Amino acid sequence: MLADEHTICGLGDGGAHVATICDASYPTFLLTHWARDRTRGERLPLEALVRKQTSDTARFYGLHDRGVVAPGYRADLNVVAFGSLQVSRPELVHDLPAGGRRLVQRAAGYRHTFVSGVEVS
Repeated sequence: MLADEHTICGLGDGGAHVATICDASYPTFLLTHWARDRTRGERLPLEALVRKQTSDTARFYGLHDRGVVAPGYRADLNVVAFGSLQVSRPELVHDLPAGGRRLVQRAAGYRHTFVSGVEVS
């Protein structure tokens, strides 16, 4: 299904289940599992997975100033060390109002992040 040209990748439930699941790792998992680490079946091309998460998704949602690196576009970019990319185990943190809990799942291997062409991390 992921290889189908009509599939738009993404997960999210708007925070409805923050104490029981964490979908924030999905973009990183998509790259590490399907393009690099998969051992059963064929791996998917890295370029195709990046396109699905960038230009295909932007076009689907009508975000006409995003999704590609080109003049006039927002230039939101991640510089990734693909061989070092990994997802950590989920952690339970208590940082919501009234001590509410949520799961977070950190990723490693992202070297730089640019938003509208400005480096933010």
